[in-house]
Amino acid sequence: MNEQDDMFPYDENDAIKFIRNYIPQEIKDKYSDDDIVYLTDIVYDYYDKKGLFAEGQDEELELDEEDIIGYVAKTVKKDKEVHFDEEDIRFLVLGELEYEDSLGVFGD
Repeated sequence: MNEQDDMFPYDENDAIKFIRNYIPQEIKDKYSDDDIVYLTDIVYDYYDKKGLFAEGQDEELELDEEDIIGYVAKTVKKDKEVHFDEEDIRFLVLGELEYEDSLGVFGD
């Protein structure tokens, strides 16, 4: 169990289902569940680098969606073993953010 598991009821399988329901039909079959998890892991790397899970972080946070999407896109480009279309990254990341919002991860 990691630090995020202690903070909110995030379920990887539920996240995958939620994201698959969120993204446009034409990209649903382009990416595996592992691909989706890979991108969500990058989102959490972003949060970690920004200190969003730091101890004592009680205030409501405003996330910069464009910054998160840019970070994920840049990270994916560096990884030569995976390929995501940049436009698809936007939908996948926004799906993840919507899932987090449904859980109240960063406030209501």
